[in-house]
This record gives sequence, C-alpha cells and structure tokens, in this order.
Amino acid sequence: MDTQAIDTQKIVEWFRGARRDLPWRRPGTTAWGVLVSEVMSQQTPVARVAPVWEEWMQRWPTPADFATASKAEVLRAWGKLGYPRRALRLWECAQQLADAPIPSTIEELQALPGIGQYTAAAVACFHYGRNVPVVDTNVRRVYARALDGDFLAPPPRARELVRAAELLPAKDGPLYSVAVMELGALVCTARSPQCQRCPLLDTCAWQLAGCPEPASHELAAAKMRVQKFTGTDRQVRGLIMDVLRRADTPVSRSAIDVVWPDAAQRSRALASLLADGLAEQDAQQRFHLPA
Repeated sequence: MDTQAIDTQKIVEWFRGARRDLPWRRPGTTAWGVLVSEVMSQQTPVARVAPVWEEWMQRWPTPADFATASKAEVLRAWGKLGYPRRALRLWECAQQLADAPIPSTIEELQALPGIGQYTAAAVACFHYGRNVPVVDTNVRRVYARALDGDFLAPPPRARELVRAAELLPAKDGPLYSVAVMELGALVCTARSPQCQRCPLLDTCAWQLAGCPEPASHELAAAKMRVQKFTGTDRQVRGLIMDVLRRADTPVSRSAIDVVWPDAAQRSRALASLLADGLAEQDAQQRFHLPA
C-alpha cells in the first residue's frame, strides 16, 4: 500500500491525549538520561525500567558521575532488568565520554560502545530533535498492519528504515516518531490489538482486508522469534547473578549450585558469565561481581 495512506497527523493528535507520563519524557531530561532510558528499555517493559531509571539518574546524573562507579555497583543497581551486559556497555560509554557532551548525530552515537542503529536514532530524534526514522518492534507492527495488511510484522528488513523515512512528516517529525511508537505499545499491540481505540481504524489495511488471521507458518515463525525464558541458560544466568549481587564477599561454588538442579546447565551459565565479564573467580575458586 502507498505510504501516503497513513495519516501521520491523526497519530500525533492521538498521542497528545494518550501519551504515558514516562520520567525520561519530562522537561529537563538530558541526552544522557535519554540514552540510559533507551538502553534499559531494550527487551524490557517500561514499567520495570522507570523506577530503576529514576534511581540511576539520581545516583549518576552525568556520564562523568557514572564513570566513577565500579562494575559491581553498576550490576547491583541494574538489578533484574535483564541482559546485564547492557549495563556494562553503558559503563563503557561513560568511560569514553567522561566530561564530553553526548553526540547528536547517529554516526557519532553509533561509535560509542554497544550503541546500535536504533538507540543512536532514538537519542538523535527524541533528545536532539533530528528528523530521523526510529524503528522498533512497535513501529514495525503498526506499519505492517496499517500499510501492508499483515497482522504480524516480518523479520526486520533494511527496507523498513527507508519506508519509515518516507513517512516522516516535515513538521513535528520527532513528535510523530514517538507517537507511532506509543501507538504500537498501547493500542496496536502484539496479541490483542485494541482497534476501536486506534486513530487509523478507518484506513488500516488490515481492517479493510477483514482482519485476516496470519497463516500457520507465519505464526510458527513468529513464535520461534520470541525468546522463551523459563528453563533457559538466560534464566540460570539470572539466578546466579542474584546470588552474586546479594553477596558482600566472594561466594563458594556451593552457594551457586543450589540455585539450579541441572549441573551441566549451571556450569555452562556460570562459564558464560565469566566469559562476558559479568562475574569473576578469585584464587580460592570463589566467585564475585567484577571488581
């Protein structure tokens, strides 16, 4: 479907009345605050992110403040947000930035440790007001339904950035970008979209096609793309990290062995934490967070 079929102004108007009061959207939030929020929000619900983000901003309001923290302090403060390597990437960013300002261009932002295309675009757009496409899972889903008539978005493709750029209005582009993202998060949701609340209801290609169900092979492929958690090495890694975060001194292997019954999986998870720099082993064969 022609990209002009989407009414960007309707989405912006909807957003003005429906937007969530997320702490990093409030006036006065720095570029560092936006960067931290974007890294924390990757694959993590914003309801879990918000209180942790506020604690971080009070404790480490600037990259220079954050750079003085130890890795152990950072990992303890990260808590159970998941994917703790993100916390270390932020720490590495702070080491590189020191007292320098957060870059404003996508290219400069992507040069920072662990900052990918999406995060760089989000900071450039949402803080610096650059009219650049910001495409996350929510945006991809809105466009798949409203423009293509597909209930499920396909795997990420380079073409999506091109289309998102074509859709950006000349006026209020950054506002539109956050609005369409919010639409996907609150209304055009993955499992149970609330179509009657959608500002695009009358023009949505999926609605006009009669809301067709995805084919069985598409559903199967989508399920494969969704990462399960229960019983995975990621869950075991999290349980081991809980032990290390709670301990004030290095812990013995026996303290780790009690968290999971499968010895082989437990050893594999512990080895991966050591390899990722999220845990360390001392001369007495005890384990602790990075010094």
